[in-house]
Amino acid sequence: MTKKILLLGSGYVAGPCLKFLLRRPENHITIASRRIENAQKLAGGHERAHPISLDVADPAALEAAIAAHDLVISLIPYTQHSRVIDAAVKHRKHVVTTSYVSPAMAEFDEAAKKAGVTVLNEIGLDPGIDHLYAVKTISEVHKEGGKILSFLSYCGGLPAPEASNNPLGYKFSWSSRGVLLALRNDAKYIEDGKVVEIPGPKLMDSAKPIYIYPAFAFEGYPNRDSTPYDKRYKIPECKTVLRGTLRYQGFPQFVKVLVALGFLDDSPKDFLAEAAQPIAWKNVLAQALGSSSDKEEDLKQAVIAKANLSGEAAKRAILGLSWLGLFSSTPVHRRGNYLDTLCATLEEKMQYLPGERDMVMLQHKFEVELKDGTRQTRNTTGLWFGVPNGGSAMATTVGVPCGIAVQLILDGKITRTGVLAPMDDDIVYPLLTALEAEGIRMDEEIL
Repeated sequence: MTKKILLLGSGYVAGPCLKFLLRRPENHITIASRRIENAQKLAGGHERAHPISLDVADPAALEAAIAAHDLVISLIPYTQHSRVIDAAVKHRKHVVTTSYVSPAMAEFDEAAKKAGVTVLNEIGLDPGIDHLYAVKTISEVHKEGGKILSFLSYCGGLPAPEASNNPLGYKFSWSSRGVLLALRNDAKYIEDGKVVEIPGPKLMDSAKPIYIYPAFAFEGYPNRDSTPYDKRYKIPECKTVLRGTLRYQGFPQFVKVLVALGFLDDSPKDFLAEAAQPIAWKNVLAQALGSSSDKEEDLKQAVIAKANLSGEAAKRAILGLSWLGLFSSTPVHRRGNYLDTLCATLEEKMQYLPGERDMVMLQHKFEVELKDGTRQTRNTTGLWFGVPNGGSAMATTVGVPCGIAVQLILDGKITRTGVLAPMDDDIVYPLLTALEAEGIRMDEEIL
């Protein structure tokens, strides 16, 4: 029996999701994008992939498209999900997203239940695969009569080591703006039973070494708000709960320099307006520093003073800024403010080159107390690499879980209704089984 699937969005992770779903001959997928060229490129001429142009801001067009399908996958910006869910519930159509459940999305829970509709969210990598293996371990420990005392989880999408050849040890697969803006977010977590709050400007100061495998020099810092997870994961006994981001060593320190210089500021600057006169990077840096000189040596000394650097940290920062061209006469791409002007240069210099691989690392570390009082550490670790000139690790680990969730709903193996995330065994274990069948798994060890 033919299954009609509407895929909203043709971006980075849509490809692996589409490829997975097209393996089933009954699946017919409509790929909807505002620019039909993007949908056509993704469809690649496949006879069961049908590209269309659709503006999700047009309520009538969106509703008509959703009404004509059995299920909608929403891979558009999360702020648009609630209008998708609204139309889907109205027409009794299932929904899958890879995004966190926002308050606006959660408001449709009761309506979705009444309509008999499954709205499954948070089924990518982080969130997604991280939930599945967290719930698995927590469920196993609780069934044995044990307690989770501490839960630490770190995830990072990074260049593979051989491609980490720049001052940030980072490359951009999509807009660098979102990556940099995330570095200004406040963070909250639970440590020894107390809530710890870190204001955005201090986020990089909280970074510390994270030891996973000896081959990798990682640093990690908290990712937004971890405080709901003792409830979400049903571990009220847990005294420490932290979900964090992984980066290569040196990333936090270099970002701190950029912050000190004012380059994460997105307030308008007249001299960076697109209509302004051309300006070189050295002059932009002089403006940021309040320096009357644009001579390289003067700028370097001003950077060291402004960012309060010394020794090896000063050398690394200056080398990094030199690599980016900030002491040079190279004209900047004027984008109206420091942040977007910097992003234009980062995206120019820090893209993946042909043949370079990305990498995803995810680890959960549980401190466990068994029923008899014995203490143990349980680690769950996933490491995935992209394929040179092929699929990226990030797109695969987000797109394939999303595709699996869609198929399980269509096959009647996930039947719970409402606005959901994979937090319970009846959803988690079917997803885990299918995920591991695709070769996407995490290694579990007890220490």
